[in-house]
Amino acid sequence: MSVRVRYAPSPTGLQHIGGIRTALFNYFFAKSSGGKFILRVEDTDRERYSDESLDDLYQTLEWLGIKWDEGPVVGGPYGPYIQSERFDIYKKYAEQLVAEGKAYYCYCTPERLEKLREEQTKNKSEYQGYDRHCANLTAEERAELERQGIKPVIRLKVPTEGKTTFHDVIMGDITRKNKDISPDPILLKSDGFPTYHLANVIDDHLMGITHIMRAQEWIPSGPLHVLLYQAFGWEVPTYCHLPMVMGKDGQKLSKRHGSTAVREFREKGYLPEAIINYVTLVGWSLDGSTEFLSKEQLEKCFKIENIHKNPGKFDYKKLDWFNSQYIRMADDERIASLMTPYLVKAGFISDPPSEQEEEKIKRLVKPAKERMKVISDIVDLSRFLFVDEPVTDENMYIAKGSDLENTKVALEKGGKILFDMLRSGEAEEKIEEALMNLANELGVKVNGVFQPIRVAITNSQVSLPLFDSIALLGLDVAEARLKRAVNMIKEK
Repeated sequence: MSVRVRYAPSPTGLQHIGGIRTALFNYFFAKSSGGKFILRVEDTDRERYSDESLDDLYQTLEWLGIKWDEGPVVGGPYGPYIQSERFDIYKKYAEQLVAEGKAYYCYCTPERLEKLREEQTKNKSEYQGYDRHCANLTAEERAELERQGIKPVIRLKVPTEGKTTFHDVIMGDITRKNKDISPDPILLKSDGFPTYHLANVIDDHLMGITHIMRAQEWIPSGPLHVLLYQAFGWEVPTYCHLPMVMGKDGQKLSKRHGSTAVREFREKGYLPEAIINYVTLVGWSLDGSTEFLSKEQLEKCFKIENIHKNPGKFDYKKLDWFNSQYIRMADDERIASLMTPYLVKAGFISDPPSEQEEEKIKRLVKPAKERMKVISDIVDLSRFLFVDEPVTDENMYIAKGSDLENTKVALEKGGKILFDMLRSGEAEEKIEEALMNLANELGVKVNGVFQPIRVAITNSQVSLPLFDSIALLGLDVAEARLKRAVNMIKEK
């Protein structure tokens, strides 16, 4: 059996980490199994549908380098792959179930259904849901209701006795009593729109989907979908419900934890390979220890059996670490091109950059790669090169464990040591040793000397490496800034 899996998002919002994790698991399982990865757009929720969401879907997968074998744009033998273009198919199969006595037309008005819900709630009825009022209407009764102009929906006949079981690769056998399944759910709405359940099952069958890999939140829908497969007489695909993506607090990942939309991560300057690597490890592992896996490696080694049963925790700090490592491993030319738009937006360089500015960016890449967690960090890290905003708050110069008096000495004496040795061509290691000796003399930690010097030269406590910063500024400019800070601190 050739593996065929699908990613079937609803374009009602931006692609988020949970959804993309589902897409990656499906994609890598397909590739590692020599199968096909199908993209299907489930756009039947027209009230929440947006073109922006659809564009974001395509752009996100393109940015990640995830190419679908069949689906919108690329086509395929089982199209169309957009549900709003398949309404005739859903109508045909829904009516087939009615003809076979497995579904029926329901003429209940929204008002009646609302009143039913209110009564069930008020009476705290054990039975919640549709009361099958139209399940046994005669042909005459249906004709009269249609004569009144009432457009019916089509409901599935759910058995009231027995149980429905399906097997899940991760969770094992899942069983639910039929009486606990949503009673006779709507399959086809009165306007001809299918519900999620009908469209999903029909599409998965007609598109030859062999494995359904989706979030565990869809487990409650499993028994109903199995009943639909059985009603049509179709083989049930293999189910694999994926572990939830949680925040560090153990709650489902949401905006309260931080960014969840992939677009936001992209705008902040995360690299696609870092997103792919880290997100794939949220609920899956190769061997419990291997951390760095390229997209090409995952296409070969991904195994469905290695998906975890328990929820995966999304750690923003861990993602930052992954991204910083990928930035360091990336080609300098690529990082330069990625940094440029942020520098342009900040007003530091022109658009397009001049030859002089391009040269400055090239010189900036190597030291920046050592400090950036995300590409957008370059704005704060390099601000001192383009904007001179001296720090006037004395507390910014004072390192933890030091004080104002030691800071004054560190600036004046340490600054003289630094620039005298730089001008005489001493090696960086020798200069660092001399500054560490000064720290010992003052009885402070090394940062008690380096921090005030760094703040004086870069106007920030967080910056590029000190010697790189001086080289980028030039000795004269850097020394002038340090002397300015010395004079300012002396006045305190």
